[in-house]
Amino acid sequence: MNKKICIVYTHHKLGDLIWQLPYIKAISQHHNEKIDLIVRKKTQAHNILKDLSHIDKIYYNEFRKGLFYWLDVFKLINIFKAEKYDFVYILDKVNKPAIAAKIAKIKNIIGPGLGNQKKWLTTQNHLNEEDWKLSYSEQSQKLLKINSINLEDKFPNLEINIERLKKDNADLLIEGKKIAFGVDSFEDYKMWYEEDFIKLADLLHEKKLFDYIYLICGPDKSYVAKKIIMDSNKQYFIDCSGKDLQGIILAIKNSNFYVGNNSGPLNMSAALGIKTFGLIANDPASELKFSKIIPITPIDYKDNVWNRDRTGMKKLKPDNVFEQIIKDL
Repeated sequence: MNKKICIVYTHHKLGDLIWQLPYIKAISQHHNEKIDLIVRKKTQAHNILKDLSHIDKIYYNEFRKGLFYWLDVFKLINIFKAEKYDFVYILDKVNKPAIAAKIAKIKNIIGPGLGNQKKWLTTQNHLNEEDWKLSYSEQSQKLLKINSINLEDKFPNLEINIERLKKDNADLLIEGKKIAFGVDSFEDYKMWYEEDFIKLADLLHEKKLFDYIYLICGPDKSYVAKKIIMDSNKQYFIDCSGKDLQGIILAIKNSNFYVGNNSGPLNMSAALGIKTFGLIANDPASELKFSKIIPITPIDYKDNVWNRDRTGMKKLKPDNVFEQIIKDL
């Protein structure tokens, strides 16, 4: 009899979900079954994960606090009861899905067990309090290990059927060599400055490494792309700020390489198999060690230090970034 498996991940950032892809796949392979996934709507998982063969259904739940806490718990309970899962895996320390699984009488509830979550799990294999200090990827790796789940590959891999993305994005399918600049970030302090992207583009253009550059950013940061285009007075920039995630994916897949701030699209680019350079000055480059991202850091960079002041990104000089890209292409 086939087992029904559900995996829950509650973080809202696209990059965080992408980092969990190896562990989602490993759980599927361990049970030799497709899995269902419950994530936040903001991740747009329906758009980016629908082509992965080991994922069946994707449900959205918002995992809110306050008044909506129990509404979200009840929604989870209804999903768990309707699907009659044999296993529910929780890839973070949140209590809500564990409580819902317990109420729904799921026989196997497995999670890291940090804090109060362990009270709701059915397994005694928990992470310890020292594991709070581990990154999300390292916590998931240890969760799999203590539950005897083999992990073949720690690096995210994202399979996308490009043909389904072309229908509404014909304007991106322009002739010539394309590269992509990821010019925004969820946290402003991780954003390289517009004038530095312009200078880098000049240097790359002199080497004839592109005909066009996709400017990757969300609609809330469209002013960044528009400033780059206006201040540069160059016709080779393509503003992608009005595109949805499917358009962004198509632009990235059509690029020879990607250079950008530490953000969701940076992680997505690496997972899509595009050569990807991450501009890192104000946050730990070591966080990217389970990714194929090539970090570019300032000459005097110190790892594992957080700087919430965007001016720290000025330590990354366009000439040095250019040299690092040329060396690794």
